[in-house]
Amino acid sequence: MITSTALTDIPVTTPRQSPMKTIVGTGIGNTLEWYDWNVYATFAAFFSVQLFDKTDPRSAFLATMAVFAVGFVARPLGGALFGWIGDRIGRRMSLALSVGTAAVGSLIIGLTPNFEHIGVWASVILLAARLIQGLAHGGELPSAQTYLVEHAPREKRGFYASSIYISGTLGVLLGLALGLILQNVLDRQQMASWGWRVPFLFGALLGFVALYIRESMTESEVFTEHQAAVKPAQKKNLYVEVAKNWRTGLRVIFLTAGGTMFYYVWAVTMPSIAQKSLGFTADQAFTASLIGSIVLILALPVGGWLADHWGRKPVLYLSTIGSIILYFPLVAYVTGVATPFALTVTIAIQMILIAMFAGPAPAFYAEMFSTEQRTAGFGIYYAIAIAVFGGTAGFVFAYLSNVYHFAIYNVCFLVLALIVIWFMPETKGLDLRKL
Repeated sequence: MITSTALTDIPVTTPRQSPMKTIVGTGIGNTLEWYDWNVYATFAAFFSVQLFDKTDPRSAFLATMAVFAVGFVARPLGGALFGWIGDRIGRRMSLALSVGTAAVGSLIIGLTPNFEHIGVWASVILLAARLIQGLAHGGELPSAQTYLVEHAPREKRGFYASSIYISGTLGVLLGLALGLILQNVLDRQQMASWGWRVPFLFGALLGFVALYIRESMTESEVFTEHQAAVKPAQKKNLYVEVAKNWRTGLRVIFLTAGGTMFYYVWAVTMPSIAQKSLGFTADQAFTASLIGSIVLILALPVGGWLADHWGRKPVLYLSTIGSIILYFPLVAYVTGVATPFALTVTIAIQMILIAMFAGPAPAFYAEMFSTEQRTAGFGIYYAIAIAVFGGTAGFVFAYLSNVYHFAIYNVCFLVLALIVIWFMPETKGLDLRKL
């Protein structure tokens, strides 16, 4: 006969979360977070004259892109805030709060009155909303990356981690697809008047749905085991420890700088840049970027899979060296031929090169930090790189108004990333619990 006392001695185990739920649960929030973030750049050409003084459209567009860049200033703060939550309270909590915060920022942009109604306050509200989104996005990627990598089998970590940018690209793709639909349903006047608000309001709604889904996810076992093994009195100041790890932080910054410029120009702001700087129509620009995003989604898991078989460094070499060699020929091709086909082919090739880096990158980054600072350690330094280099890429491109000048600027940082990769150790198959 089994007594009640005996029953209490039987350990109660929580069922392990399925890989599909881990990927989908992390991915849906990441998709919507990136959607909220990237529709700003995608629709900037339409709402720039609504939230800024429309008497000078080019200045209004530059001001809109400047606000896009300023929003990145909040990313390091987001990396610090949500990184602390992820490393001290839990990965799951950080995931939930980041996507909820992004949804609030998107909602504010969607409801902001026009410049002609409230004057400069329209621009101020837009700036505040972008800072909120920047704060959220500064915490989203490191939280999602850490959570997913800690759940993945070590021999498939690169492949699993590639879903981070797959889900993010799905968010970009969703924004581009919505742009194409609105372009065909609404005329340009309607689009500029109120149509641009639709994607922001839609993103806010889906963001709160993602928040609900993430609240049902289980905590990372790697984090739970670490919390159980380390007593509260033994925990050191997180920010002090991250600061002491500055050498690894510099590697993250310089490894990220060139790639993030490359990504934000060719994958995020290209719909606006193709219209304003390269002379393409809105429909041509949206279509080319849409196809490019599909190519990126298909190539990302290949990059992750290759990194699990060849190692992280060979695949990163492939991406970086390929980007350096092909950058100028591709720029010459798209500007010289100046056809929708040339734009589409150029973006597609650039997306394949990006995928070879972005596919294994989340695993590579996570393998650089210990469990106690994996979220904040990566998040803070990565956010600095994104803020300084990625956030300004679209503005610098628009300011230079010359694709060759920007290409020189970008390639210099890609060479720097190549040097960083050369001196980095190979991290394929490392046990995250022993870092």
